[in-house]
Order: sequence, then structure tokens, then C-alpha cells
Amino acid sequence: MDDHDTTSRTGPAAGPCRLLTLKARADFLAAAKGVRAHRPNLSLQRRDRRDSEPAARVGFTVTKKEGGSVERNRIRRRLRAAVREVLPEFGAPGADYVLIGRRAALDSPFQSLVQDLKEALAEAARRAAKGAKPPRPTNSQAESSAPDGSQR
Repeated sequence: MDDHDTTSRTGPAAGPCRLLTLKARADFLAAAKGVRAHRPNLSLQRRDRRDSEPAARVGFTVTKKEGGSVERNRIRRRLRAAVREVLPEFGAPGADYVLIGRRAALDSPFQSLVQDLKEALAEAARRAAKGAKPPRPTNSQAESSAPDGSQR
């Protein structure tokens, strides 16, 4: 499996849901089609997987325009630390999250980063609940009924 467990190795997990790391490009692309929330330190993308896996999965990305490799890795480490603190309590089980780091995350106080993450998670949850749509019908279901509701 390409997911990595990010729960604490020294004690029990901080909250009710386990955290796994996204690694596959397809998972990042799928999350990009979900809801988004933007804050000064980060942008968050969320997608509900609708599968039986209860763990929340998290991916991190920082573009090259945010700085050199040292700065990008520092931003990523700070985001990972904030996620470990916040997501077990505020994350939704069975959701994929992608955090896109911004340059502001490099110099902002850690509590500001944590607050931005909490706000982004809350906004993404609101948008996901508001825009929740029933699953699309499969081709066999779509072919069996006419647009006016009568059976073919």
C-alpha cells in the first residue's frame, strides 16, 4: 500500500480518526475535483471517498514558486505538524485532504497556521455538506429510464 500511517509512534492517536498520507497522483487529482477552502497560509482541497476506509488521508504540496527546496520542505513540515495537531479532531473520516502550502506559512506563527487549518477544514466541511449530491446513476440505470421518467 502506498499510504503511510502518520499516527503517533509513542502513544495512542490524538483523536478518533487515523491519518494516512496520500502519495498517488490520481488521489491528488481526485481531491482537486472536490471542495476548496483558501486561507492566507494554505489552500485545502477535500474529497469524500465514499468507501469503507474510515481513515482520513492527507497529501501535501508546495509549488516551486513558493521558494527553493529548503523553503518548500520547511512549509511542508510545518503543515504536517499542524495536521497532526488538528485533523484527528476536526477531520472527517473517509475524506481525502490536500493541503497546498503558501509562502506565508513559512514565517507565520504556528498558532496562526493551526487556526487557518481549522477554519479551512470547517469551511470545506460546510461546502461538502451543502453541495452533497446523490451519486450519479450508472449507465445501466440511465439507459433503463427515459428522460420523462417512463421505462423504456
